[in-house]
Amino acid sequence: MKKRQISLWEALIPVIFLTALLAYNVQAVFHDDALGGSNQFALLLGGAVAALIGIKNKVAFKDMMAAVDKNIHSTSGAILILLFVGGLAGTWLLSGIVPTMIYYGMKILHPNIFLFASVVIAAVISVATGSSWSTSATVGIALVGIGKALEINEGMVAGAVISGAYFGDKISPLSDTTNLAAAMAEIDLFTHIRYMLYTTIPSLSITLILFAILGFFQGHHSSTAVNIDAMLQSIRQSFHITPWLLLVPALVIYLIIKKTEPLIALMLGTILGGIFAVVFQSEVLMKLGHVTKLDFHTSYKMVINAITTGIQIETSNEKLTDLFSSGGMSGMLGTIWLILSAMVFGGIMEAIGALDRISQAMLQVAKGDFGVFLSTATTCIFFNGTVSDQYLAIVVPGKMYKKSFDDKGLAPENLSRTLEDSGTVTSVLFPWNTGGAYNAKVLTVDTLSYVPYAFFNLLSPLMTLIFAYFKIRIRKKGPKSQ
Repeated sequence: MKKRQISLWEALIPVIFLTALLAYNVQAVFHDDALGGSNQFALLLGGAVAALIGIKNKVAFKDMMAAVDKNIHSTSGAILILLFVGGLAGTWLLSGIVPTMIYYGMKILHPNIFLFASVVIAAVISVATGSSWSTSATVGIALVGIGKALEINEGMVAGAVISGAYFGDKISPLSDTTNLAAAMAEIDLFTHIRYMLYTTIPSLSITLILFAILGFFQGHHSSTAVNIDAMLQSIRQSFHITPWLLLVPALVIYLIIKKTEPLIALMLGTILGGIFAVVFQSEVLMKLGHVTKLDFHTSYKMVINAITTGIQIETSNEKLTDLFSSGGMSGMLGTIWLILSAMVFGGIMEAIGALDRISQAMLQVAKGDFGVFLSTATTCIFFNGTVSDQYLAIVVPGKMYKKSFDDKGLAPENLSRTLEDSGTVTSVLFPWNTGGAYNAKVLTVDTLSYVPYAFFNLLSPLMTLIFAYFKIRIRKKGPKSQ
C-alpha cells in the first residue's frame, strides 16, 4: 500500500499529547520523582500515538521499528559512557578523590565567589577538553559537592557548571559539536569559531554577571548558615586527604585533552580510583567491609560494589553523609531507560514523516533574513525536544536550511553559528534529551531545578536571534566569506 503524506495536524498530535502528559506528570502528580519512570512511559505512549498515526497513513510498522533501531544504535556510545561515569563516581568517592576535591575547594573558594568561579572553572576545563560531558563528570561533580556543603542552592551550582561546560563545548576546536556545525555549513572551523564569539562572549558575560550577583547573596547566607571548619574536620576524620589523590582526575582530563577515546579515559579513571582506594583509604574499606584487617577479598568486594551497586560513606556530619553517596553503574539505569524511551519516540516520529512535515511548515513561514534565523533556531530546539539528540538537532536543521541561507545571500557562518547557539546548548534543557538526562544524573540535580539557572544555555539562542533581528554582525556572501 502506498504511504500517504502526513498532514501538519497529524504531525503535531504526538507532540501535543507528549507535552501535555509530561507537564501533568511533573507539575501535578510525580513532581521530582517523574524521572523515576512516569516520564519514560509517557515517551513510549507518545511513540504509540505516533505509530497509530503512521499506520493510518500506510507507514509499515517494520519501517518505524527500523528507525527506532537506528536511533537506539546511535546512543550506544552515550549509554556506555553513562555506565562508566557511574563506576567512576563510585571509585572516586571510595578512594577519597571527590572528598579531596571538595575539601580543597571549600578551603580555596569563598562562598561569595563560588558560583562565578564555578562557571570559569567549568569553562576552562571544557575548552581544554572539548567536552561538556567530561567536564560535568570530573570538576562538575566536585563543584556540586562543594556547593551542597556550603548550602548553596544546588540548582544554581549545576546551572553554573553547565553554563561554563557548554561555553567550552561551543567554542573549543576539540569539540565534536563545533566541528559538526562547521561541517554542516561547509565552512572552515576557525572561521566558525571566530564568528561565534560575537554572540557567545555577550552570553557568557551576562551569565557571569548574573552568577556574581547571585553568589553575593548566597555567600552572605551560607557564611552564617554553615560552619565550614567543622565540615572540613569531618571530611578529614572520614578520609585520608592528600594532594596525591588529585593525580587521577588530572590524568583523566589530560587524556581527554589528548583526544583519547572517552570510554578508555573513563575506564582508566575508574580502575585507578579503585587502586587508589586500596592504597589511601584502607580504613574506609575495612569499615565498609566490617573487617579488622584489609585483605584482597575485602578490597576487591568493596571496589566492585562501588563501581556497580554504589556505596555510602558515613561521616560525623549528616549533610556530608548524604553527599558522600554514589549509586555506581546501577544508579545510571533509570537515565538509560529515559534515553531509550526518548529514542523510541524520536524514531517513530521520524519514520512517519512528522518531523519533516513540521519543518516544512516552519520553512513556509520564514519571511526575510530574520525568518530564516528564527526558523533554524526554533527547529534546532524542536529537534532537541522531540528527537532528544543534540547531534540530530545540528545535522537535520543544517541540511534543511543551508539552501535558504544561500538563497538570501547570507554567509555560511551565519548558519553554523545559529546551529551551535540553538542546537548544542539547548539539549541540556530537556530532561528526556541525552544531554539533559546525562547532566541531571551525573550532577545529581534534577533538570527542572537547574534549567532556570543555566543562563548561558538560555541566553545563547536569544542572543543569536537578537543579532539577527537588529542585523548585528550578519555577514553577507562576498569574496571574504567565500
